[in-house]
Amino acid sequence: MPNARDVLTPEALSMLQTVVGAGSFAGAARALGLVPSALSYRVRQIEDALDVLLFDRSSRQARLTAAGTELMREATRLLADVEAVANRVKRVATGWEPLLTIAVDSVIARDPLYDLVGAFYALEPPTRLKLRDETLMGTIEALTSGEADLAIGAVLNATSLAFTATGIRSRPLGELGFVYAVAPHHPLAQLAGPVTDEVLRRHRAVAAADSARVAQSMTVNLVGGQDVLTVPTMQAKLAAQLHGVGGGFLPVPMAQPYIDAGHLVAVPVARAMPIGAMHCAWRAGTPGRALAWWLAQFEHEGTRRALLERHRGR
Repeated sequence: MPNARDVLTPEALSMLQTVVGAGSFAGAARALGLVPSALSYRVRQIEDALDVLLFDRSSRQARLTAAGTELMREATRLLADVEAVANRVKRVATGWEPLLTIAVDSVIARDPLYDLVGAFYALEPPTRLKLRDETLMGTIEALTSGEADLAIGAVLNATSLAFTATGIRSRPLGELGFVYAVAPHHPLAQLAGPVTDEVLRRHRAVAAADSARVAQSMTVNLVGGQDVLTVPTMQAKLAAQLHGVGGGFLPVPMAQPYIDAGHLVAVPVARAMPIGAMHCAWRAGTPGRALAWWLAQFEHEGTRRALLERHRGR
């Protein structure tokens, strides 16, 4: 006896839809070019495999049972899925990647990032997107390890360039300035004048952990001997500093709305303010159509600036 997988084929489901649409086996048989007995036999095979009755045969009309109604509901979805998969396969054959994985550094503003995601989906591409949250060296490592196809917000300095494999291409996004900020009730908020490293050492710093798993992790803007609270992302670092559990350098576009609102205080420090050169990076070679679309977006200065500057509240 055939099992459910044998009989629930797209052809069989389409046949059942024809029966429902025609309202009778005789009408469906004419539409399908079959004799009524042949159609009845095929329907009975499906019922036997499922061990249910799909149609109430007590009248001349083909009325669905409760089980039949449920199957037809799922048949509509399944047939739509089959068509969608077929379209996806056809479009992948034209140069679209099945999956595009993007490593996004935690300094990148999320609102403009998701604006780009929405614009990409508006193309109705067959490519699925996967976004990874990364920080510092972890962003470029995700690319060089093959775990990502595109890195947005990669720090490409002497350390990271020494680590990256050959065949990595990059494009500058822009420079990102930083400000030392603490909550208004933090002791450093009350100090006047440039604060030295000796003073900073007496207070806890909040640091975003480098998400690198293979390469040597990077630590930036910390004072030796300083107590450090390590958090997973730059967004978590901002939250910790808003709660007053420590201080530290934050990207100016991320911190400025909270400084303007009085939720953070910018503290002048004696050390030079850091500036980060941010990049997008990808592996060399002819990009697929999905990656090519994303790279084309970085040609626009407004997009590059938004990714670095348009944090929530700005």
